[in-house]
Formats: sequence, structure tokens, C-alpha cells
Amino acid sequence: MKSAMPWTTLALGAALALGGTAVAQDMPQVRDSRTGKVWVPEPVNVEQAPAAPSSYADRAFDPHAQNVKVEGIVVQHPRANLMGTVPITAGPTVPLVTLDTPSLQVLPGRHWLSILYVTNNSGSSVNAVVACHFTNHDRDVEDTRIIVPTAGPGERLGVPVRGPRYDVFVDRVSCQLMTPT
Repeated sequence: MKSAMPWTTLALGAALALGGTAVAQDMPQVRDSRTGKVWVPEPVNVEQAPAAPSSYADRAFDPHAQNVKVEGIVVQHPRANLMGTVPITAGPTVPLVTLDTPSLQVLPGRHWLSILYVTNNSGSSVNAVVACHFTNHDRDVEDTRIIVPTAGPGERLGVPVRGPRYDVFVDRVSCQLMTPT
């Protein structure tokens, strides 16, 4: 009669391996539409953590009726991921820095996440500051300022932007370049 011990050990090892895979898959993978590069954003350093809404009510049946606002401006210093390079085309008709329309997704049990692409079209390094506004049915939920790491000449950066808590409904994020102008 053979012992069941090797099968038990094998099953335990498989369960541990699958558990590690689930944790790794918990972070979203993002594919850059211009370069095709796939990357996983790292956690965002936030100077002011959003406070929990003081009068939050469960409005899952009607998210547009939710009226939650994170007070103040949340300043973020995310790590950027180099997505590739672009031709240096800055001039009279091409701005020094361009932003792509940010995506919006929720990380269940965590927070909303937006991926912002910052492209330096110039031959010099630039330090960009971006203002992003998370909204629910055109009402402000959270305002953020993103201090983008220095982008070298012609570099395209992928930047994760942390939004409000996952249980606060957000249906849109809009971002505008503050500097350089």
C-alpha cells in the first residue's frame, strides 16, 4: 500500500503556488497602446491619504446619488514606467509635453486607479505636474496633483494615479497639464 503523504505534499505545494499567482494577478497589467509594452504599476506614494467620508451611506442602488468629496488636494509622487521613446517634434504646432486620455479602473478592496501617459516631445528633460479630477456624475470626488518624475528627451512615461477608495463611486477622471506650459 502506498502512502498518501507525497500527494498531500504535492497538493499543498500547488495550493501555495496558486495562492502566490493570485496575489501577483491582483495588480492590474496595462498595455501601452503606442508601444505595446505590458507593465504592472507600482504602488503610489501619497502625501495626504484620503480620509474616510464622515457621512458615507450605502447607495449601491443609485451611485449617482452618492455625494462624497475628499477634502483638499491629494499630492502624489508616483514612480513612472518608461514605455518607450518618441520622435522629438516639439515646436510651434506640437506642445513640449502631451497627455493621453487616462484610463480608469477599480482595484477591488483598495482604490480607483488611473493610468496616465506623459510624453515629452522636446529635446530637453522636463518635470511635469498634472492635475487630475475624479468625478461622479460631474460632481468632484477627489482632486489630485501628480508630480511626474523627470522625463528625458523624447521619453513616454506610464504613470499610475491613485484615486479615492474603491467603495466611493467614480465614473470619470480628467487630467490637465499644469507645468510645463
